[in-house]
Amino acid sequence: MAVAVAAGVSRSTVTSAVAELDLPSDLPEGRSRRAGGGRKAAAVKDPGLPAALEALVDPETRGDLESPLRWTCKSTRQLARTLTAQGHPVSERTVAALLHQAGYSLQANAKTTEGKQHPDRDAQFGHINTMVRRYLKTGDPVISVDTKKKELVGESPGYRNNGREWQPAGDPVRVGVHDFPDPAMPKAVPYGIYDLAANSGWVSVGCDGDTAAFAVETLRRWWHTVGQVGYPKGKRLLICADAGGSNGYRVRLWKVELAKLATEIGRPITICHFPPGTSKWNKIEHRLFAHISMNWRGRPLTSHQVVVELIGATTTSSGLTVHAEADTNSYPRGIKITKQEMDALGPQLKPDAFHGDWNYTLKPRTTRM
Repeated sequence: MAVAVAAGVSRSTVTSAVAELDLPSDLPEGRSRRAGGGRKAAAVKDPGLPAALEALVDPETRGDLESPLRWTCKSTRQLARTLTAQGHPVSERTVAALLHQAGYSLQANAKTTEGKQHPDRDAQFGHINTMVRRYLKTGDPVISVDTKKKELVGESPGYRNNGREWQPAGDPVRVGVHDFPDPAMPKAVPYGIYDLAANSGWVSVGCDGDTAAFAVETLRRWWHTVGQVGYPKGKRLLICADAGGSNGYRVRLWKVELAKLATEIGRPITICHFPPGTSKWNKIEHRLFAHISMNWRGRPLTSHQVVVELIGATTTSSGLTVHAEADTNSYPRGIKITKQEMDALGPQLKPDAFHGDWNYTLKPRTTRM
């Protein structure tokens, strides 16, 4: 009785334990109970359970019209309910354990399929890599350019901005219910430049069209303010750009405006375009734009000046700095460049021997030209 009180168990438990001590031990080393003791596993009691669960979650059955969960979220709760209805009573926790045993885990979609790829895709990546290394080795500027997603701008309370920011509990920033654009407030158009060697960014925030003229004007501002100061001995400029958009390889206005800039700065400008469908490999996306999005997460963009200030305040632990400024000029859309105007570029436009449509150089115009 004293042992039961001290151990906090019943007297019958102590009696049973004493009786077991008097019995010969027939348990293998490392076991505390006889084989077969304890509750049977669900898969042992119901041998058909693992197969039934596998049929519900197997990716190969997603298009099966007979699958009961074809249009339903495959949560453990839904799986348990469906299995129970099929004659396999099981709990959510057991379903989760069986899924782990079968090699399943919760996973999000992975963006890896790029669709139809150009046959020269890898060769173009190799060409861009070679050109970048060559320019960096000689101390010439290499920049990556692109237009960031246009942003809705509206007066207080503003529009919802994705992401979360620390706020007092239960007191989130209030914004408008609907995201209908305000006709009186044009969208913000951020066109960015990322300097690979300096790990610095330049963003012009426009309020008009995302055109080639706007893109080249941003390049002009960057060069006169940063480029020629940071690269006083630079004799040429390399630009890495996407295949489409305002700086696409098929945009004639882009080439005409670049030719003017090359003459203005007195240096040849070489452009290397990423193959179609591979814009995510452009370094400006993950070295500049991604950090801008993280910096202004959860903050309503109530004016173009707020956009400029938030972009300009973007920094990283690796030393990224960003300059941002507003560009209030007008850049009309729909400007057509005729074949005659393109022909007039003459020797200023020099296609590269490899994929001259993706790789080309705009030379400064001289009196001899």
